[in-house]
Amino acid sequence: MVSLSDYQGKKHLVVYFYPKDETPGCVKEACGFRDSYEAFTEAGAEVIGISADGATSHSKFIQKRNLPFQLLSDKDLSVADEFGVKKSLFGLFPGRETFVIDKEGIVRHSFASGLNINKHIDSALKVIQSL
Repeated sequence: MVSLSDYQGKKHLVVYFYPKDETPGCVKEACGFRDSYEAFTEAGAEVIGISADGATSHSKFIQKRNLPFQLLSDKDLSVADEFGVKKSLFGLFPGRETFVIDKEGIVRHSFASGLNINKHIDSALKVIQSL
């Protein structure tokens, strides 16, 4: 179990919701966060990915793609619902949205776009670097 309060007062967070492990867009996004991970950590942030996939799928995805950050399972999409993440493609699939949360636990930025995956990483990094 992971809680936002685990990071409060310690690190900024980039929490990104994505539809499914090992799908083309999700691989591109995860690898983009992986490739920028050092810049996020240097700016005092931790990256966390969340999808409805289970722990076994996440472990394989982390290992295959050499991801240096946690992937959390939200099987019933209750966490996504709490964040207000909208479903994509006519409501059939979990949505793609990125949130930047500061050390005090305040959401400072959110970005939702299923089509512009690089924008999630770029915009989150700019916000983190400005905090």
